Amino acid sequence: MKENTPTTGQEGCQTLPRDALVRLLDGWLEPGRFKDYGPNGLQVEGKPQVRRVLCGVTASLALIDAAIQRGADALLVHHGLFWRGQEQRLTGWMKARVQRLLAHDINLIAYHLPLDAHAELGNNAQLGRQFGWTADARFGDQDLGFAGVLPEDQQTLDGLRAVLEQQLARPVLAIPGDGRPLHRVAWCTGGAQGFFEAAIASGADVFVTGEVSEPQAHYAAETGVAFIAAGHHATERYGVQALGRRLADEAGLEVEFLDLHNPA
Repeated sequence: MKENTPTTGQEGCQTLPRDALVRLLDGWLEPGRFKDYGPNGLQVEGKPQVRRVLCGVTASLALIDAAIQRGADALLVHHGLFWRGQEQRLTGWMKARVQRLLAHDINLIAYHLPLDAHAELGNNAQLGRQFGWTADARFGDQDLGFAGVLPEDQQTLDGLRAVLEQQLARPVLAIPGDGRPLHRVAWCTGGAQGFFEAAIASGADVFVTGEVSEPQAHYAAETGVAFIAAGHHATERYGVQALGRRLADEAGLEVEFLDLHNPA
């Protein structure tokens, strides 16, 4: 069998060796290009053959339990279990998550910054697609941020906020700048509030990310550039869905995305 070539599984689905699956994902997302906060790729080893994959944003206990209920062989997420600087012992909530994965032989595969940055499958590219934002520039650390021109119906703060709230199905926090027309948008999903200064330097009229910290309100008032915090989870739902669709199309695996509510 050629590398990455699936074999026929039960009920007409396909199966793929776990290691070939990880090589396929690594080939698309190129994790070696990034200095990240934790390991990308396989985080917990499970079954050697994968047929059914459950995708989600975060490897929470609720998502792991859903993977068990669905008989998933692998869990593919944006936020994995292991992060730089965290507690190293398998106790409490971490023990519960790892114990469930190991007991049911489920592979946990996670991609953080590589899934934010990918020009087609990434969170930023996919968020832009939801709103008609076409990136013509990149900015920020490791070129994670995207920037482009806003459609006409989004060139006021109220108009942009309304479109975001409708699509994301949640309220967003909009901090006004100086009231200028919004022509250029810079965006970076998740907890990228620290990119606001780089977004301002890139020539943005408004910056969209997931979260806000105290300093950003002052920067908006003092520079005139508006800031929108649209939700960490809400802005990072789309990349793993795009990755899952490609996996289903090109590897023939059974792939499902589950969006578990998170107000953050």
